[in-house]
Amino acid sequence: MAVYKSPVRDMQFVLNEIINIGSLTEIEKFEDATDDIVLGVLDEAAKQIDNTIGVLNESGDSEGASLKDGEVTTPAGFKEAYAAYAESGWIGLDKDIEFDGQGLPYVLATAVTDMLSGANGAFSLYPGLSNGAYEALKAHGTQEQKETYMSHLSLGDWSGTMCLTEPGAGSDLGQVRTKATPQDDGSYLVEGNKIFITAGEHDLTDNIIHLVLARTPGAPEGIRGISMFVVPKFLINDDGSLGDRNEVECANIEEKMGIHGSCTCVLNFTNAKGYLVGELNKGIQNMFVMMNAARLMVGLQGLGVAERATQNAITYAKDRKQGRPLTRKAESSFDSDTIIVHPDVRRMLLTMKALTEGCRMMAYDTAKHVDLSENHADDAVRSASKARVDLMTPVCKAFITDVGVEVSGLGVQVYGGHGYITEHGMEQNMRDSKIFCIYEGTNGIQAMDLIGRKLSMNGGQLPADFFADVKSELASAESTLDFITQPLTEALNALEEVTNWVVNSKENNPNDSAAAAVDYLQIFGLVSLGYYWLRASKVASENDGVFYQGKLATAKFFATKLLPRVHGLAPVVMAGSDCVMEPSEDLII
Repeated sequence: MAVYKSPVRDMQFVLNEIINIGSLTEIEKFEDATDDIVLGVLDEAAKQIDNTIGVLNESGDSEGASLKDGEVTTPAGFKEAYAAYAESGWIGLDKDIEFDGQGLPYVLATAVTDMLSGANGAFSLYPGLSNGAYEALKAHGTQEQKETYMSHLSLGDWSGTMCLTEPGAGSDLGQVRTKATPQDDGSYLVEGNKIFITAGEHDLTDNIIHLVLARTPGAPEGIRGISMFVVPKFLINDDGSLGDRNEVECANIEEKMGIHGSCTCVLNFTNAKGYLVGELNKGIQNMFVMMNAARLMVGLQGLGVAERATQNAITYAKDRKQGRPLTRKAESSFDSDTIIVHPDVRRMLLTMKALTEGCRMMAYDTAKHVDLSENHADDAVRSASKARVDLMTPVCKAFITDVGVEVSGLGVQVYGGHGYITEHGMEQNMRDSKIFCIYEGTNGIQAMDLIGRKLSMNGGQLPADFFADVKSELASAESTLDFITQPLTEALNALEEVTNWVVNSKENNPNDSAAAAVDYLQIFGLVSLGYYWLRASKVASENDGVFYQGKLATAKFFATKLLPRVHGLAPVVMAGSDCVMEPSEDLII
């Protein structure tokens, strides 16, 4: 059985020594986010998550959610654990005080989500989608809608969903066919079918608030004719109490490879009463608020599954005895050594550690920029931070979830045959990890977003500003850090070269940049991790102790063994698309 322990010490390191969460107290809204509050949140959240939610990970996977007569029952223990989690205020940690939240920084809530995802990825989806629904209503809802729904989403007694996908409309949302017909009372009757709806029906909350994309009569074709509606599971009376059941039915629960504890529903809307959110035909733009929040959350799910795999693989490698070091002479009789002495096992463990801890720095820094973009008094700071969030959202979602798959696979490999059987939990970890690369926009879609939109926004200023930050960090590094500054400089040069190629290729042959998108995002992610490992190396070099020595050792491994992947990917990016697009469909057999 896999065991997870929230990595509070590493979280403290990132929050306090890498991104300086304390600087947020200069913002009036966050003046209470002092060091003692931050530590208290981390410690208390870790205790509850590890001891109540984490222990349900394996049983939730084996039991799964069940459907009977349109009602979904979550695995044993989930309902009680969710109630305790909501009552403790973790769902509303970063929500507005006026809507019964605690008003703490989003980056602190990010750390709690990191814990939750590592402890039980399937469980994390139930409160996770509510966050996106809250943000969408905050951005585009009427005052009445905000007052009706947002406090309940903060408190966790109601939950939210995102209803986009249909049988004929996945990544191409212009194909949405769900209809919304206006009524005399200002409401709409929503009719259609949605698939792959996470937490679309369950027994954890009193109500479920569906945010639904649908098309009104006479709306333009494609994405320009889609609107967003709030469709509650139970209608709400004028006094705020719950009324009749709305015409929303769970027709089926998808049978999945992993995250069995999360119910993935087929929802039928049969003239369900809904209410327009935002302007007509602006549904895609409005939903992007929820989608971007969800994409950052999914990145944390990739981080969580990587952390879980890393913890357990290190523990196993220090306990499992097999063979002896190659440097030890053969003896007629000897005791086997633990497998951590073997170079290949060390390689796998350090790869897992370097990628996981690097991704934590990247995710938390992006989350801090979310806080700055929404709350800083200076317009220039808000604008610059929003630009950084725009740039890094597809990278955080795609790169970190790819890391989740790689690290989970290495976890199975460290265990060997014991990793492949169910007893130790590594195979569940690997099964769970794959979905994070798929939902909320596949990683291929994220890569296309990066090269197609983010590189050219504001005249190319987004990547230019990031490159400038990396160069500034390199310029201020001491010569003692040459082990990382030199390879990072070379990797950054390669990234700038391929960026120019990608931007230019879009004009000449769009297929070239599209074929390069995934590899380009990997290069961007690796250089980003190099940037954060340089920052970590600066801090570690100024401190004593095993923890900091471990950081330096991991940074050196990353710079030597992982960062050079950039130079293998760069020529692949610039190879163009001929070998991809020239073969006819008949030759792909």
